[in-house]
Amino acid sequence: MGWAGALLPGLDAASIARLDALPAMDLPVGQCLFRAGDHAQGFAMVLEGRVEVTLTAASGREILLYAIEPGQSCIQTTLGLLGDMPYSGEARTVTPARIAMIPATEFARLIEGSGAFRAFVFRAFAARMGELTALLEQVAFTRIEARLARALLDLADGAQVTATHAELATRIGSAREVVSRQLERWVGQELIALRRGQITIRDRAGLERIG
Repeated sequence: MGWAGALLPGLDAASIARLDALPAMDLPVGQCLFRAGDHAQGFAMVLEGRVEVTLTAASGREILLYAIEPGQSCIQTTLGLLGDMPYSGEARTVTPARIAMIPATEFARLIEGSGAFRAFVFRAFAARMGELTALLEQVAFTRIEARLARALLDLADGAQVTATHAELATRIGSAREVVSRQLERWVGQELIALRRGQITIRDRAGLERIG
């Protein structure tokens, strides 16, 4: 069974057949799909795995804009294909991933002729805009320690969080040095314990009160 019918319900049989015939690419962790300034060449459908889209400031600081998993879409690619806008962020695989690329010509044909495909694209676009608005509110109005505490709780597998200080900084839109200082404070307060690349939550309730 192909992927198109599962990820794009309501699509007509001919469109499903064309999409299922597209070659799928198996990508390793760390594969770059696009960089700032690139122009969209097609509409990537993530079939397996996870891709993260980040924005990098002139200072070198990064922020995680959103992640793309099966059934989700990339708002920057949608803007690029519909509005001929270059990418402003960078996308990389953070797990092994399998991706099918819908060529720009096929994307245009589906947008023009398929109500089901248009509905998928614009629903996904609206969902992403909601996420980006929430991210903006969080970065603008939520204290760094609250954002960091919530990130640790969200990433925790039991009591363990496997992430570097730089990865946490990217996730919450801060600097690695700021994250490191805050984590060291929490070690002193016995909220967490630190090992290289690993954080152990010692007081979950305490972090929940912060986040």
